[in-house]
Amino acid sequence: MAPITEVEGRRLALSNLDKVLYPAAGFTKGEMLHYYATVAGVLLPHLHDRPVSFLRYPDGPDGEVFFAKNVPPGTPGWVTTAEVPRSDGPARMVLVQDLPSLMWAANLVTEFHTPQWVVQAPERADRLVLDLDPGPPATVADCCRVALWLRERLARDGIEAYAKTSGSKGLHLLAAVRDASSGRTSAYAKGLAVEAEQAMPDLVLHRMTRSLRPGKVFVDWSQNAGRKTTAAPYTLRARTEPLVSAPVTWAEVERCREPERLEFRAGDVPPRVREHGDLLAPLLDPEHARPLP
Repeated sequence: MAPITEVEGRRLALSNLDKVLYPAAGFTKGEMLHYYATVAGVLLPHLHDRPVSFLRYPDGPDGEVFFAKNVPPGTPGWVTTAEVPRSDGPARMVLVQDLPSLMWAANLVTEFHTPQWVVQAPERADRLVLDLDPGPPATVADCCRVALWLRERLARDGIEAYAKTSGSKGLHLLAAVRDASSGRTSAYAKGLAVEAEQAMPDLVLHRMTRSLRPGKVFVDWSQNAGRKTTAAPYTLRARTEPLVSAPVTWAEVERCREPERLEFRAGDVPPRVREHGDLLAPLLDPEHARPLP
């Protein structure tokens, strides 16, 4: 029987704590839950008021991996949910608003994915995201070169960009925006990707065509669409090792020469948070949001 734990007055059954989820690292479900509890202070603000899509991998990354968008069966009544628009009609989704909800969701073994809008205004984007995805033999070091170009290009429009690892092969750039629809944000992001390709045609690609991707960095602008989601800051990823989508400094991006320089595992992140705080905190401050040109 799963042990019962009380988290801020809520009773949770946390199951299979000794189960190894990441065999390459011997990383267990109990360690995963400990990680999420440790980084909750910086993770929760990035989940707050955003309907969460769960990429679940209950038997580890080598087992079944599937997306869950609707409220899962057996969700406790105290977990906040909200009705959100979908192309196929409204649906009810989970909002992870507090530590008990986070630990309940983490117990399902999940990556956390969120849209670029909050539930109070699903038609309005408040974040811009560019997903830099390297096609081998390109690496995250090539992504860093592209990120630096995009940072300067965004700055010319008065928009400040922040970076995090994808937790996989690439890099995510994020910025706080306002007064823009998801469609307008997508169009602007596509324009940036096209400009980057024109500036660095031997390195950058803005089209999704897989046959064109080897050796190039695909600047995925499409995740700004209202229906799309992106891996949340600080989420663990379903990879062979317990890699995290971790915020990075621009100095780290500038220094990046080898892929391993920008790979962070669960154990790396709490010390980074103690040293830097939340490097993406400006995204949460409305004063930092800028209108698109």
